[in-house]
Amino acid sequence: MRGIWLAVCLVLAPAQAFAGAAETIKVQQPWFRYLLPSVPAGGYMVLVNKSDTPTALTKASSPDCSSLMLHKSMNMGGTAMMVPVDSVPVPAHGQAGLVEGGYHLMCMNPKMKLGQPAVITLTFKDGSSLILSVPVYGATHAP
Repeated sequence: MRGIWLAVCLVLAPAQAFAGAAETIKVQQPWFRYLLPSVPAGGYMVLVNKSDTPTALTKASSPDCSSLMLHKSMNMGGTAMMVPVDSVPVPAHGQAGLVEGGYHLMCMNPKMKLGQPAVITLTFKDGSSLILSVPVYGATHAP
């Protein structure tokens, strides 16, 4: 009986030890700024990492966007630009802001409506995912 118990513990231990980034990331103040269907919508939030391990946001998707990309606003020689990025680092016991003028989500061909939440999935470098319901605001409103 003891041998069976040890085998069960060894099989279950890796699953219990590896919670995944999605279980240790807390999302604060998520929101989208939506203007028109022909104008990309910006997604913003703060990702708080409660674990001892750094991670990265590597992908975002939403049925409310034809594509949802990770972007970063940059100033190149006096010209403001938004460029796609492969990931957004989230340090251990730290946070990453997806904010206006920095990292953000870029929703192409938004299919959202003001006042109705958009659903998004955030995927992290370990493959774990979070599904969120995100409020949608217009040009003059923000949380």
